Amino acid sequence: MSDQLILRLDPDTKSKLNRLSRSEGKSTSQVLRGMIDQFIREHDLAGYVDGLWDRIGKKIQAKGFGPDKVQKAIREFRGASK
Repeated sequence: MSDQLILRLDPDTKSKLNRLSRSEGKSTSQVLRGMIDQFIREHDLAGYVDGLWDRIGKKIQAKGFGPDKVQKAIREFRGASK
């Protein structure tokens, strides 16, 4: 079950939101949920970084590198940068 969120809007804004939502064939709740989801996607840095690491990991694996080779490369790089 979903939780509820109470949002206070002035009557004019609420009326415009209802009208625009209907014009897209959606309920006001659907439009607001979509806007909130988009806001979270755009502002959730941790989610972005996690996704970035997942993409990097897949590319590394596709090139035939496993955890052992990655660790070795890190050790070699750190040793060379001293």
